[in-house]
Parts: sequence; C-alpha cells; structure tokens
Amino acid sequence: MKDPLKPRDKITQKMTRDGLMEVNETKETAELVSKRIQDAEFGKTPQQQAAQDAAQLQGTASPLPHVAEHAAKPDTGTAERVMEHIDAAHTRKASKKAVRKAQQEATAKTSSSRLQFTEEELAAPELERYIEKSNKAADRLDAAKAAIPKKKKLTTERTFDEAAGKAKVRLHFEEQEKQPNIKGKKNLLSRPAQEAGIFVHNKIHSVEKDNSGVEGAHKSEEAAEKGAKYGARKLKQGYRSHKLKPYRKAAKAEKATAKANVNFQYHKALHDNPQLTSNPVSRFWQKQQIKRQYAKAAKNGGAKGIKGAVQNTRKAAAKAAEKTRQAAAFVMRHPAGVLIAIAALLLIIFVFAGLSSCSAMFSGSMNGVIGTSYTSEDSDLVAVENNYAAMENGLQSEIDAIESTHPGYDEYRYDLDTIGHNPHELASYLTALLQSYTPESAQAEIERIFSMQYTLTLTEEVEIRYRTETSTDPETGETTTEEVPYEYHILNVKLTNKPISSIAEELLTPEQFEMFKVYLETSGNKPLIFGGGSPDTGGSEDLSGVHFVNGTRPGNQEVIDLAKRQVGNVGGYPYWSWYGFNSRVEWCACFVSWCYGQMGLSEPRFAGCQSQGVPWFQSRGQWGARGYENLAPGDAIFFDWDLDGSADHVGLVIGTDGSRVYTVEGNSGDACKIKSYSLNYECIKGYGLMNWD
Repeated sequence: MKDPLKPRDKITQKMTRDGLMEVNETKETAELVSKRIQDAEFGKTPQQQAAQDAAQLQGTASPLPHVAEHAAKPDTGTAERVMEHIDAAHTRKASKKAVRKAQQEATAKTSSSRLQFTEEELAAPELERYIEKSNKAADRLDAAKAAIPKKKKLTTERTFDEAAGKAKVRLHFEEQEKQPNIKGKKNLLSRPAQEAGIFVHNKIHSVEKDNSGVEGAHKSEEAAEKGAKYGARKLKQGYRSHKLKPYRKAAKAEKATAKANVNFQYHKALHDNPQLTSNPVSRFWQKQQIKRQYAKAAKNGGAKGIKGAVQNTRKAAAKAAEKTRQAAAFVMRHPAGVLIAIAALLLIIFVFAGLSSCSAMFSGSMNGVIGTSYTSEDSDLVAVENNYAAMENGLQSEIDAIESTHPGYDEYRYDLDTIGHNPHELASYLTALLQSYTPESAQAEIERIFSMQYTLTLTEEVEIRYRTETSTDPETGETTTEEVPYEYHILNVKLTNKPISSIAEELLTPEQFEMFKVYLETSGNKPLIFGGGSPDTGGSEDLSGVHFVNGTRPGNQEVIDLAKRQVGNVGGYPYWSWYGFNSRVEWCACFVSWCYGQMGLSEPRFAGCQSQGVPWFQSRGQWGARGYENLAPGDAIFFDWDLDGSADHVGLVIGTDGSRVYTVEGNSGDACKIKSYSLNYECIKGYGLMNWD
C-alpha cells in the first residue's frame, strides 16, 4: 500500500538532443518519453542501427498503448548528464556572483586614497601619529564617498561557459556615482517671459503718472514681484546647495586625505634619511617633491599609483640627500664665485622688479581712468541730459497751468519740491546700467526714472464754510442776519522729488551700484561736460581801483553785495542743499539761483546751465550775446569753455569798466571767487538779462 504521508517525487521535463526526457530528480532517473526517431549513432554497427530503427518504426506504427514488455527502460546515462548540467548551471551562477563582488571590492580599493603601511612603518613610534591621521582621513573620505548619490547603469558582461564551450554576453546593472549637475536646467520660456514683463511694466510706467491709484497699485505689484523672485531664487539656491553638499564634503575629505598622506610620506622620508633634518632648504625641497609625486600618483592610478608614490618618494629623498651633499661641497670649494653669482642675480631681480612696477603703475593708472570714465559719446551724454531737462520743463509748465487746466476751485494750495536733478547722477546711473547709450536707447529708461523721481498729486478738498447773509422782510421791513453754509472747493497740488541716487540704489544690482558710485565720485572724468563749474584754480581778484561804467538798464546792487559776501566759500554748501540736493553737485547754477532766491524771486531757478538756465532767459527774450554792452549789476553771465555751443558755467555780473566784465562766480575751482574777463572773450556764451523793475 502506498504511504499517504510520503511526498511526491519531483519530476521535471528536459528537451535533449534525443527528444523530450522526463527526469525524476528524487530518484535521479530519466526516461525518454518522446516518440520521434533518434539520430543515428555512428558508433554502432549497421545491424544494431537497423534493429534500433525497426523498433522505433514499430513503436510509432502501433496504435495501441505501450505494454509492459515494450516500456522504455530508464536511461541512467542521460540522467547523469542532465544532473551534471543542472549542477554546472548553479555553479556558474554562483561563480559569476562571486566574481562580480570581487570586482566591486577591487574597484573600491583602487579608487580609495588609503595608504598601505608596512610592518616596519607601523612599528616606528615616530610615524605612529602620522599613520593614525592618514587612516582617519581615509575613513572620512570613504564615508563621504559612500554618501554620494548612486545610480544603476545597465552594462554588458562577456563570460565563457566551460560546460557548453561557448561565450555568452549577459546584461547586468552596475552601480555608479551620480555626477553633480553644475549647470542646472534651463527654462526656455524664462527669457521671453522676462521680456514680456519688461514691456508691460514700461507701458504702465508711461501712463501711471496720470492716475495715482494706478501708480500705487503698480508699485505694490512690483514690490510683490521682486519679493517673489527673491524668495524663489533663495529656495533654488538652498535646494541646489543641499544637493551638492555630499560632493563638497567628498572633495574636502579628499583634499584632507591628500594632505595627511603627503605629511606621512614627508616624515617617512625624514625618518629614512636623518641627514635631511639638519638642512631647512633640503626639507623644503623634499616636501615639494613629495607633493608632486603624490599628486601625479593620485591622478594616474588610485591606490596602486599612491603605493608607487611611496617608493618614488623614498628614491627622491635619497637623491635629495645626495644632491644636498654635492651642493655643499661645491660651495665650500668656490665660495667667492657663489657670492658673485648671488649678487648678480639679486641685481637683475631688482632691476626687473623696478621696471615691472613702473609699467604696472602706469597701466594701473590708465586702467583706472578708463574704468571710471563715461563710455558714451559726449554728444549723446549732453543730448540725453537735454531730453531729461525738457521733461522737467514740461512738468514745470504743467504745474504753472494747473489753475487754467483745473478751473472752478476757490483756492489752490501748492506743496512743491524743487524741480531739478544732478546731471552726473543721471549719467552715472545710465552708464552703470547700459554701459554705452544713445538718446534713442536711453529714452525708455529716462522716462522710467522721471516717473519715479517726480510724483505730482492733485487732491480735491471740500470745506463747509459759512457766510453772513442779510435779508429784509418786505411786509414788516425787519432786517435779519444769518449764517449760511456753503461749499468751499480747494485743490491741493503736491509734488515730491526723489533723488536719482536713491532710485539707483533700488534698481541697480550691487555690482552696478558700486560702479554708479564710482562714476558719480569721479564725474565720469568729465566734470564740466554738463556745465556747472570752472577749472580756474587762481585766487579771487581785487576790485580796488576799478571804475564801473554801467549801461542804462537798472540793476540790483543788493544781490551783488550778497554774492560778494560769499567769496571764500569752498564746496558749495549751503547752495546745493538749498536747491534740494542731498550731496554736492556742480553748484555754480545753484549759487546764482540761491542769490536770486534771497532777493525774494522764485524765478529764475535752475541747476543746469545749458538745459535750464539758457532756455529760461532766451524763451523770455532776456538774452544778450557776447559783446553786449548794456549790462547791469545782477545779470547772469554764461560761459562755454570748450566752445562746443553748450553752456558750461554761470556767474553774476558785478559790472563793466568799458573793456572788461567783472563777475562773482560759484564753483570756480570749487570756491566762490571774483573774476574778470575781456568783453570779447571767446568763451563768453552770452548774458541772461534780469528785469529788476
């Protein structure tokens, strides 16, 4: 009876050359179950082969199932071959796995910077400290490299199957270090989006001054946009720094390991060659040799190369000792010749050092001048300044016409900052931002700056006031008086002026703002290009003995006396401060305007000679060309130093003696001075004629 608890035999089927085989792996037997005709075996006799073929034909022709006497006998030889094939397959798989593991371990060893120390080195107490440092540094390097992100790459492996006698190519995944992404991903839409944003902002800037609500909303939107960009940039930088941290840590650990290994090899060389410790030159030269040997070995061959570097270092140490002994012997034999050679070498070094310092000083000064100068053409600088001044004149005209363009109010209240700017601030800002510019390329930017510098706000206010009205009763004739309320309409006009220097700090990058400050401090090495000063460095002149012969026009001696009391002022304070500037500017026009203002005049008031002063007088028909004789005290005199048709400087006329004109000028060599010129002096552009009636 069959045991019910006994497990079934494990039976598998294998396709062999003879046909399908049924293998009982439990009993280790095999049985041929295929009915196909077997291939001829050339080792049998013809009679044996014929009997085999007849038996096969008989078995296939019979429709009856096999009976007991015709059952195929177990083929023990085939079973043995099948079992050997299975064992060989398991063995090949295990051997390939072991080989792959050994390769990985070998790769890890060769890529490490760990030194292999001999028993003699480990036993030396002088080297124990440096060996310990080298091992610790190598441990930190291995840990840092293990923390670097890995990736699996599909690679091919060619193996040879000894059992089958064939070569095979297999695919497997190999673990490799991920390379850091230095450049990062580029967004192809970032540049078009940026250009579109700039276009939209410029369009809004061009119309926002007409509506304070739109302007406030736009500024809030710009601030929010800047904050969002700043936050996104910081998040991206933090994420990137976090991703690159393992690579930085590994590079730092590798550098520390190299230093520790070089230090060990250096002290090993000193240990093997005690004669080197007595000569500091030899020690220094030896350490440099070790560094070069180690760097070369680490670059060429990992651990194997580093191990070879130790041998090379030992050879270099012995060679250094021999070279040192030879050099000392040569110096002892030829002391005088060595001293002469050293003296000649030092002399050559001093001569070349002096020549190179002079050339460096010259080139440095030239580079300094070029690097701090305005890069645009002079004509473009002046044209852009004139365009900006024209916009300011337009703003002044708009304010002057408020009562006609906004009629119907009972009262107009004005709270106005000064209209004016420092031309060098504008030129420094545009140069720092655009480098070189023309009126066309700078137009959009000066419109943007103008809208940020000046804010004109009109606010309507209604007050309830009372007036006394008297009425008479027609029947009784009684007269009554009562207070009657009425609306009193007020228009508040407010103008604020924000300095261009404050705007530049908001709009420019830190590098651009540093260049802006340099350009402003040096005035682009063109201090008189916009007028506003005299290069004269002489002293103030004495008016003793001068007999003035003035014309028929009335003048103002009081303003001249005030101006002469300012002689000796250096730096222009308080004139540019009174005008509204936060720091020093070219202040000759500010000085003239200040003098007029102290006389109670609101006009003329200008900070630029060519852009503001000359147009003010010419537009009112109050202009006299060079050679004009009917001068009066208090008139303005304009100068054109470089004869390019643009006014560079302005002062006040004291009077004339018939051949010379005498003046009081601010910013003449950065000081207030009394000067005189011939009436036909070619640099006199003309006169602004004041009406003192």
